[in-house]
Amino acid sequence: MIRARLAAGERLTCGLVRMPAEDVVEMLAVAGLDMLLVDCEHGPADVIELRRHIALADTHGVPVLVRIGEGEHRLAQRALDQGAHGIVAPHVETAAEAEALVRAVRYPPRGDRGFATYPRAGRFGTRSAAEHRAHTDAATFLLVMLESPGAVARAGGIVAVDGVDGWLVGTADLGAVRTPADPTVPELLARVRRDPAVAGSVRADLAGSAAEAETAFADGAQIVVYNVAQVMMTAFRELPRRS
Repeated sequence: MIRARLAAGERLTCGLVRMPAEDVVEMLAVAGLDMLLVDCEHGPADVIELRRHIALADTHGVPVLVRIGEGEHRLAQRALDQGAHGIVAPHVETAAEAEALVRAVRYPPRGDRGFATYPRAGRFGTRSAAEHRAHTDAATFLLVMLESPGAVARAGGIVAVDGVDGWLVGTADLGAVRTPADPTVPELLARVRRDPAVAGSVRADLAGSAAEAETAFADGAQIVVYNVAQVMMTAFRELPRRS
């Protein structure tokens, strides 16, 4: 499980993919990445396709996180029911929003996610209710994305919410929404990464290359998320071609 591996001190690699990408999912699994992140915020979010991607990764023993759209708590439940190991939630601005996310991905009494054992995550009803609840509580991983100067300033309170496992800074949105009066993106990144209030939470960084990943790990990241589209396009541009 993701949480257990991180607690043991492992540093994990993750591939960010957009559907449909079944071949890419399988290639990343065969290549040895520790987990995958399927993007249903900017990718074409179809739950049937999502289920196929999760099931395919599962045959290789690779857990899948799903990035939902802003406030899409219902999609979070459906993704988890189909066997996703966790949720990545964008544009989390406050501790109250983080608390609402935790409630959406947790069963009662900790949350208000609808309970069922017959979906894929419950092994189609072959797990008892108690087994399913225990497995889900142990496995479900929640990353929040900080994507504005305000979210960075409130990071300590956001990641302190019980049930939030870690955080990831969305640099693209951070750069798009900041004003000239705000610190630069590198300054904001440095600020949150050195904030003692987030020190006990899992830090995930985005990377577009192995060199960027090594830099992130050396700087304290515990998860590096490769932007697979960026990696592929870089490789494609380096292919020899006729002038």
